Amino acid sequence: MKKNIVILASILLFFMACDDTVIEKPENLIKKNQMIDMLVDFHLAEATFQNRSYRDSSVAHTTSTDFYYSVLNKYQVPDSVFEKSYVYYLSRPKSFEKMYRDVQNKLSEMEQENSARRNDALDLRRREEPR
Repeated sequence: MKKNIVILASILLFFMACDDTVIEKPENLIKKNQMIDMLVDFHLAEATFQNRSYRDSSVAHTTSTDFYYSVLNKYQVPDSVFEKSYVYYLSRPKSFEKMYRDVQNKLSEMEQENSARRNDALDLRRREEPR
């Protein structure tokens, strides 16, 4: 996964340097909203992988690539379709930047919701504790 990110980042830099380069719209382009959802899930999968590998050495046989493919399976999108769509969106830096802001906003909202649920659960436990 990290290798893929480095490659994709390199492609992004290439496209930013070459404004005249135009990537044709792929035939099976993933729609923006689904792409944003997939990118959110890729970030969650990567965080889950990092957290699990840090906490549990029994997942040593698992790689971040397994998590990558689990997201693709969830959306029933072949890796070739995802990669072509990703490169297409990367070739439009301003549009991609807006998409990524949406990804960051969704992740922030999820983090806030999770934090609120955790605080509610702690408050509930405190109220239930015998005094």
